[in-house]
Amino acid sequence: MNAMSIPYEKSGRSAQKERTRQALVGAARALVAAGSTPTVEDAAAAAAISRSTAYRYFPTKRALLLAAHPEIAATTMLPADPPTDPAARLDAVVRNFSAMVLDTEAQQRTMLRLSLEGDDAERAALPLRQGRAIAWISEALEGLVGDLSDEQLRRLALAVRATTGIEAIVWLVDVAGLSRSDAVELVRWSARALLERATTVPPPAPAPAPAPGRSYPSKRRRGESGRGRR
Repeated sequence: MNAMSIPYEKSGRSAQKERTRQALVGAARALVAAGSTPTVEDAAAAAAISRSTAYRYFPTKRALLLAAHPEIAATTMLPADPPTDPAARLDAVVRNFSAMVLDTEAQQRTMLRLSLEGDDAERAALPLRQGRAIAWISEALEGLVGDLSDEQLRRLALAVRATTGIEAIVWLVDVAGLSRSDAVELVRWSARALLERATTVPPPAPAPAPAPGRSYPSKRRRGESGRGRR
């Protein structure tokens, strides 16, 4: 049996290697913040580290950019002394989440682009696909436990997430033409509106699964079956 592979920075002289790794990550973050999408060579040059050494830590540009994403260390978006009211808690989370997105907008946009590229396994490893924001929003909604079912709470969190984050900011700023401050206010309003709606009309239940042995035709097959009838 082969021994489990150990990351280069974890084997021998780990403290020194961790400093080297952080220097590469810091250089990559600075370059992304300046508007570029750095390669491993770019980060190595900015950190005054040899290319061969840099590649021992980050074999690909994608691995480097993933490590440089600023969202990884965040565990909550609630303040130190959070309110108890669900509406106030949700607004605090959305406000702080939006502030983090704007503070790290260049990095967030890079990660959004990466989340649309590559294969399924690569995309699944990215922070945008890890559900961190869902956990933050769900934490804000804990006061609704008992008023909504677990599935309804999950769907409410999904609905709020669909109107927040870098995806919403990019659309509201780049496509709708809003200022960043107006975009954040609209994001906060949307979250409040969704919460208020959920307290009177719960989120829709999941669609029933197909009956055993029954499958629905694909879009292509449905389109083919309709040829000649248009």
